[in-house]
Amino acid sequence: MAAAVEGAMDEGRGHCAEEVRRHDHDRWLAALFAPEGPRAGLMALYAFNLELARIPAAVREPMLGEIRLQWWRETIDAALAGSARAQPVALALAAAHRAQPFTPALLRRLIDARTGDLYPAPPADLAQLETYAGETAGTLGELAAEALGAGGAASREAAREVGIGWALGGLIRALPFHVAEGRVYVPADLLAQAGLAAENLWAPANRPRLKPCLARIGDAAAAHFARARALRREVERAAMPALLPAALGELYLARLRSADFDPADPRLTIVGAAKPLRLLTRAILRRY
Repeated sequence: MAAAVEGAMDEGRGHCAEEVRRHDHDRWLAALFAPEGPRAGLMALYAFNLELARIPAAVREPMLGEIRLQWWRETIDAALAGSARAQPVALALAAAHRAQPFTPALLRRLIDARTGDLYPAPPADLAQLETYAGETAGTLGELAAEALGAGGAASREAAREVGIGWALGGLIRALPFHVAEGRVYVPADLLAQAGLAAENLWAPANRPRLKPCLARIGDAAAAHFARARALRREVERAAMPALLPAALGELYLARLRSADFDPADPRLTIVGAAKPLRLLTRAILRRY
């Protein structure tokens, strides 16, 4: 029986790593700089985040999404109690928790934060968007620091700030995809100032007025990366794989500025060895 359980957990870890490699490649690259044990914890966390992020697109009615989120609440509670359900991500999370315990409240916050995605409406203002980014990717950053054994206050705060900056920049780049799904993350007050409505903000004629709104979000993302970097001398060495996404986030922001914040501009695509080399250089220098 023990061998069967261990085999299932190994399968779960492999499943998580492959899911993250395919669908969250930038975090996957950063996680490769972690030692093998903590790396498995990162992959489990990032795969868990993917499971939650997919729910809004997978359901037709918010209530169905609420049911799935509740299933994950119960699944996480069971995993942390040592009786993980036979689901690959849950098994991998349970194994990671045994190796390096997570704060249960953070895992639950990550689930609860996705409730808002089921009821698509733009955030009221930039502060509300930053709160959403903090509760989702910021919380994920804190959990990533925990998985790496970097539980100090500075490490956790830096990882949270990196997560927020990463999420804000990612929301800009993913805008065409989200609009196609009927979701808008551009703050309502910025849209109003630009004379835009959420229903047609991506119409070709409206895109020039949209770009200043996206630039404001980009400036906020850069500010969060700067706050994370200000803690560089205080963070633990072990936290680096959770912080390295900032190096790629700044690269994406630079490309967005060059493209005048057009998320459909092909120049935003980074190919070849540019990302791995940037991460390697920053990891060696311990700069994110």
